[in-house]
Amino acid sequence: MSQFWEQQLADIREQLLLMSGLTERNLALAMRALVERDDKLCDTVEAEDEQIDQLEIHIDEMVVTYISTHGPIARDCRLMLTASKISNNLERIADQATKIARRARELNTEPLLKPLIDIPLMADIAHEMLRDSITAYVDGNNELAVEIIARDRSVDAINKQLARELTSYMIESPQTITRALKLMTISGAIERVADHATNIAEEVFYLNRGRDIRHDPALKQPVPGGAGE
Repeated sequence: MSQFWEQQLADIREQLLLMSGLTERNLALAMRALVERDDKLCDTVEAEDEQIDQLEIHIDEMVVTYISTHGPIARDCRLMLTASKISNNLERIADQATKIARRARELNTEPLLKPLIDIPLMADIAHEMLRDSITAYVDGNNELAVEIIARDRSVDAINKQLARELTSYMIESPQTITRALKLMTISGAIERVADHATNIAEEVFYLNRGRDIRHDPALKQPVPGGAGE
């Protein structure tokens, strides 16, 4: 492969890493906005979402240009397809961060319904899944990708447990319904973040092995000792 095409691939990779860094930052800021009850952080998350949207568009344009001008072989086709799908999942994660920030701003105007324990725990797991999925992409680490997929069950389990708890709050005290529903929305958004991180991990495996594992139930078992057991 010529130096020109190598540079094109490197540029796509660089833009993906920039996008992943911004997405991680926005997710972390959204959670801080919730926990610290800080409206200014909510504003920052919403403002920076546009930059992430534009990066997704830019990466897709780079992928199309590469495919249309290079005539890539199978490995390069997988690389382009994976890059586009990873950027799409990162954009979706950023959208979930914006959703968290918006609900946090609304909750900041009301008394705290309950101590925030489960939601930050979920967010920590999902954030680590996101970070590790990008590390797996950079390092070509299939073992890490598979391990990330298994963690998704832990996030699902916490989300379901929290939904049951918040439903009990609403039944016992109708005045808590609005706050409980907003917390459910945030919990659901974090669960979706974990889903998108899982998608990235699955794309990494496909890139390196040429095998689609998105619907392989054997790879989605609970982590030993995790919340899914």
